[in-house]
Amino acid sequence: MADTDHRTMRRVLRQEMAGTIGLLADEDDFRAMRRYRSFTFDDHHTYLRQVEALLEARAAQGSHTTVALFDPEEYAAYCADTGIDPDTPASRARFAAELATGGATVPYDGRPLAELVPDLVDAAVRRATWEYASQVLARLGRCAVCGADIGHTTYTRAAHLLARILDTAPPGHRHLVCSVTAAPETLLAVLRADQEADGSHRFDDTEAMELTAVLAVGLATHRPGGLVMRTTAPGAPDRVYGWRLRGHGLEPLTAAEVFDAYCTDMDSGDLVAPESGVDYTAPPDLGDSATAPPHQH
Repeated sequence: MADTDHRTMRRVLRQEMAGTIGLLADEDDFRAMRRYRSFTFDDHHTYLRQVEALLEARAAQGSHTTVALFDPEEYAAYCADTGIDPDTPASRARFAAELATGGATVPYDGRPLAELVPDLVDAAVRRATWEYASQVLARLGRCAVCGADIGHTTYTRAAHLLARILDTAPPGHRHLVCSVTAAPETLLAVLRADQEADGSHRFDDTEAMELTAVLAVGLATHRPGGLVMRTTAPGAPDRVYGWRLRGHGLEPLTAAEVFDAYCTDMDSGDLVAPESGVDYTAPPDLGDSATAPPHQH
């Protein structure tokens, strides 16, 4: 009887424990891990099926599992930095636990891996974008004239611009995209927002911080970039408008420029048919806030 009680308690405790699985979603990453003798899988598809079965089994037991992308290069660097043997399951588990605290993760919610992996990759790209943008802003240093922290000041300026853009947008659902040219890849951030009955805005704070950081990078470095807003409301056509980054501010695109951007194939340059039920328009006036410098002396 006592032994049964102990097994019951251990089962309950297992349900209380959260776990993290470091997923080798990419076949090249999977092949890179095969250099370790303790990594016994030899087929990527079989590996993915086994991971999915494990996730399903943990969910059936009531356990919460977080999935993270496992990068072999980062893993090797982690093992070198910490002085642990990379060719052991314990080291891989330790690295996966680190990913849970500092890496891009998504909770397992019962979906097939084929549906979950794109969200996981998107989370990783978003985190990398945030980290890169934060590093760029941190390296800007202080203004030689007034001593202000340029990165912090520009981020605050970008936040004010974002608030102004949302305040002037038509009612309904808003989908805002900010892109800034950078090396090796363009920085991209997306914010989805809805207007509440009292006029306030509902959105994901993380998305807002990411978009603000990308916008701040563009403003601070004068790199080419832009913002495009699409609003959707029942009974009305969608509205699409935007701005280009120019100097320390935003320059409104004309309706014709927005139309050309949306109705031109990016690869071939050929014209494509415009969407039905969509108005390509000039943006609302943001006032002096659109062109004011980040800080004044």
